[in-house]
Amino acid sequence: MIAPSKILLVEDDSAILTTLRRVLISEDYNVAIEKTGEAGLARAKAEPFDIVLTDLRLPGMSGLELVRELHTARPRLPILMMTAHGTTETAIEATQSGAYDYILKPFEVPELLSLVSQAVAASRLMSEPVHIGAAGATASPGEAIIGNSRAMQAIYKEIGRVASKPVSVLIRGETGTGKELIARAIYQHSDRANAPFVAINCAAIPETLLESELFGHERGAFTGADARRIGRFEQADGGTIFLDEIGDMTPGTQVKLLRVLQEKTFQRLGGKETISVDARVIAATHRDLNTAIREKHFREDLFYRISVVVLSLPPLRERREDIPDLVRFFLRKYSVEFNVQSTSIHPNAMEFLQAQPWPGNVRELENVTRKILLQAQGYTISIEHVRAALTRIAPPEVSGDKTLKAYADELLSGAQRGEWADAHARLLSTAEQALIARAIELADGNQAKAARWLGISRLTLRAKLVQYGLRPANEPVSVTDPVI
Repeated sequence: MIAPSKILLVEDDSAILTTLRRVLISEDYNVAIEKTGEAGLARAKAEPFDIVLTDLRLPGMSGLELVRELHTARPRLPILMMTAHGTTETAIEATQSGAYDYILKPFEVPELLSLVSQAVAASRLMSEPVHIGAAGATASPGEAIIGNSRAMQAIYKEIGRVASKPVSVLIRGETGTGKELIARAIYQHSDRANAPFVAINCAAIPETLLESELFGHERGAFTGADARRIGRFEQADGGTIFLDEIGDMTPGTQVKLLRVLQEKTFQRLGGKETISVDARVIAATHRDLNTAIREKHFREDLFYRISVVVLSLPPLRERREDIPDLVRFFLRKYSVEFNVQSTSIHPNAMEFLQAQPWPGNVRELENVTRKILLQAQGYTISIEHVRAALTRIAPPEVSGDKTLKAYADELLSGAQRGEWADAHARLLSTAEQALIARAIELADGNQAKAARWLGISRLTLRAKLVQYGLRPANEPVSVTDPVI
């Protein structure tokens, strides 16, 4: 099984220390504690941690000094700082000195856990190596870009060619083709590999919050902005920022991003200070940006700025010869993760897998292989195992709480039997499909009206309609917790 993430907690207040440790352990984190900055620095240098969570005010070495020295020693280790409202400027200085982010006291537990989760994810993206071209039989479990097809060999050459060049890269490809892995591989082979790698999914953040997420905001910039906040670009200064699904970015945010690329400066939301930043931009999208440009949904000048180099990832159906290596790699990976016996696969079963259309690409193949492994229980994988794994739950008509609850029970029962490990994603997808279908129905097919009701962009809505098969596929696509 995957080992729990390891957190170093540096705090001299025993009551706060005890509470924070209990909260983090309850979320399955492995927590080590130190009460001084000197001890925290020594331990963080000597042991592997996923993140460090430190108070600003410590006896002896301050939290700010800890950030500076630790960031120099371990630049890819995210450091979170806890500080009081009156020391916000010092927290900003800590961020500029290498801290990943900070949180103001008093804070609520969900707020802290959200920030810790983000930092742990950032640590994984920076620290876990991405193996390139590794065969399924030899690659160590972890993250890898698998395939020896002609199409993938061309991608590897492009990674080697552009990784060390100080240029923006646009990665294009269908959902599930591995765009994030390619971005991480470029980062890890670049001369910025020891600097931050910050990833943000532009489609997963509401339009009203994306600009603040990217560029930060000043206190009072909008309702709820009760303190200055550092944005992702400032976090990525000196390193690399990965903008996933950039095709979903709003026109106003596109303008601000264009300025960053042209002038390497920006202003926080609601601020007047001009901030300089040196961050390499790697962007990704599954959209046809050329169509989006023609329909005035994406700026042409921004497109040229982000596409100095373009990598187009092939869908899995165009490199079926890579499927055997991918399957073997995923079987090894999940045998280790699930602590189950590794198994072989019958040639007929492999041929059957190769013949599938795989609309979800490598991501879908990975999920199916994981399910196959659990079903086989150590025996040779047969074509019957594959057919059973490919049988999906038919999403019910979610018409009320009772039906939704029944579906939730069905999903959780399957998860308890080990049939899948994504019950949360399955339920959200089903609910989203029902909500979008009903919105389109009530809007009499008017996508602009439905998108407005749903609070998403029309581009996002139209992509969802394709994803869930709610319109013809050939239609053009434009693009009460305790306080600490």
